Amino acid sequence: MSDTVVVGLDIGGTSTRATALTLTGERLGTGRADGGNPTSHGAERAAAELLTALRETLREVDPARVRAGVIGLAGFGRLRADPAGRAAFDRAWSDAGLRCPYAVHGDALVGYASGTAAPDGTILIAGTGAIAAQVRDLRLDRVADGHGWLLGDAGSGFWLGREAVRRLLADLDADRIPGPLSRRVLGALLGADQVAERPRDTVDAVVQAVTRRPPVQLARLAPLVVSAAVDGEPVAAKLIHRAAAHLVTSVGRIRPDDATTPLVLGGGLLTGDTPLGAAVRVEAGRRWPDAPVRSAGDGAVAAAWLAARALPEVTDPVALHALLFPGPRPAAATPGGSS
Repeated sequence: MSDTVVVGLDIGGTSTRATALTLTGERLGTGRADGGNPTSHGAERAAAELLTALRETLREVDPARVRAGVIGLAGFGRLRADPAGRAAFDRAWSDAGLRCPYAVHGDALVGYASGTAAPDGTILIAGTGAIAAQVRDLRLDRVADGHGWLLGDAGSGFWLGREAVRRLLADLDADRIPGPLSRRVLGALLGADQVAERPRDTVDAVVQAVTRRPPVQLARLAPLVVSAAVDGEPVAAKLIHRAAAHLVTSVGRIRPDDATTPLVLGGGLLTGDTPLGAAVRVEAGRRWPDAPVRSAGDGAVAAAWLAARALPEVTDPVALHALLFPGPRPAAATPGGSS
């Protein structure tokens, strides 16, 4: 088993990460490349980033030892519907020297597997966008939200940024002095947090600053809301709790009220010591008091674990998962998010 190698990749919109593992849990190589979401960058660009990450990962590994691989992919649906795109991925896999089969799964499934080995449960991801997915027998079943910034993604980074700008505009319309959060947003958009003598001039400048950029870039304001909430700013704190309510509501659309299966939290806004992650854990604890709440881990390692599960010599995939992700990662249920 120590001679057998599996490869896992976690390909997102901003980065591609890969790892090569033995079936005893030894990490033989890792690789990184730029984002490879086919929806955002096109299949050919995504395949090029895949190849870059694979070559770095296999620099000191004989590709002939690799028996299976899994790619976790944001934009999986686009690739599945595009034969030319899948052919580009096939070429990249072959150009890396790999002759074994590989499977492609959505990034939500890989995120779920990075938090638990349980076959059934739920994954909630909040970053630029937001999506919840129910997992059955380690396959994606039902999905809620993930509809994009125009139609959904409630509670996401985009949502937080947009709501922060709306609050700023409401303050300016009412001729109120902007509060700490609004001043941070104003400074981020205009380079200074001063309001013009005619507040309407500042309103116009804010609207122009937002509308001349791609709308999704409002998500770049989310860290301002998060940091303001950490500082105790009341408006930011309210936005965080509203976002948490939206996210848990999305989960509730696909997760039974009496569920006791794991809930895995993923995405930059929910993992680590973040106020939104803490708020979601509290809300989830009220809604599903008997369910464990976990934090997502390394997606590339989880993809490699999913690849290993398909091999006949892996008779105890749960034990292998424990080797790869030692110790549980329960998510804290306190407002501060501490363990």
